[in-house]
Amino acid sequence: MSHLIRRKGGVGRIMASQADFALAPVNKGCGEQKLKPTCTNAAVIIPTLNEEKNIIEVIEKLRHLGFTNILVVDGNSKDRTAAIAKKLGVHVITQNGSGKGDALRQAFSYYGLNGDPIVMMDADGSMNPEELFRLIETIQQGADLAKGSRFIRGGYTKDMTLIRRIGNSLFVLLVNLIWSTRYTDLCYGFAAFKREAIEKLYPHLKSRNFEIETEIFIKAKTLGLRVVEVPSVELPRRHGKSNLKAYKDGFKILRTVLDAFMN
Repeated sequence: MSHLIRRKGGVGRIMASQADFALAPVNKGCGEQKLKPTCTNAAVIIPTLNEEKNIIEVIEKLRHLGFTNILVVDGNSKDRTAAIAKKLGVHVITQNGSGKGDALRQAFSYYGLNGDPIVMMDADGSMNPEELFRLIETIQQGADLAKGSRFIRGGYTKDMTLIRRIGNSLFVLLVNLIWSTRYTDLCYGFAAFKREAIEKLYPHLKSRNFEIETEIFIKAKTLGLRVVEVPSVELPRRHGKSNLKAYKDGFKILRTVLDAFMN
C-alpha cells in the first residue's frame, strides 16, 4: 500500500503494509523555529573511515543546528579522524569489525546509544545536516522510518556516477517488484528511525558493507514498519575519495536482495 503526502519541498511517500494513518500538513519544521525536544534529543550516528578532512565540518554543522548527541563509529582510521572527533567533544567508539554495515550494526546495539529518534548519516559532507529536521519531523508525525530520497520531487544528486545511478535504479525496480514497495531510492544512508524501529530491525540485520542501506529498507517493509521517503539533496563529497566500489559493492547489494527474497 502506498500513500502520497504533499510536503513542502517535495512529496513524502508512505510505504507500509498498513499505512492507514494520515500525516498532518507541514507548517514550520524544527529548523525554522525553536528546536523541539525530540529534535535536540535525537541521536546522530556517523560511521567514519579516514575522514579527517570532512568530519570537522560535519560535526560543527550539527552542533550549530543544536544536535549534541553524536556518536562516531570509527573503522580504525589511519588518519586523525577519531582524534579530531574526540577533540570536538562527541562520543567516539572504535569499530570492532570493518565495513559500513558492521559499523551501523555496532552502533544500533551500543549500550551508550541514547536518544529518540535515531539518525544515520555519512561523514563525507555529502548530506546536508539541515535536512535532519525534515526527517525528524516526519518521525514525529507518525512514521517509523524516514528515509532521504534523491529521486523524488525536491531531491537530486550531485555526487553519483552513471554506473551507480543505473545500479540504484535496477535495485529499486527489483525490490519494488518483489516486495510491492514504492521506493525511489535504496542506496542512500540518510535516514531517521524511531528507537523502537531500531529495536525491531537490529536482530534481522546482517550486512557488513554498503549493502546495509538496502537491507534496512527491505527488512523495514517485511517487518511492517511505516516508511516515508522525503526529498534529499546529495552534495559532492567535500574531500577525498569514496570507499564505495561500484561493481564490487553492487554485487553485494544484489546478493542482499536475492538472499532476502530466498529467506
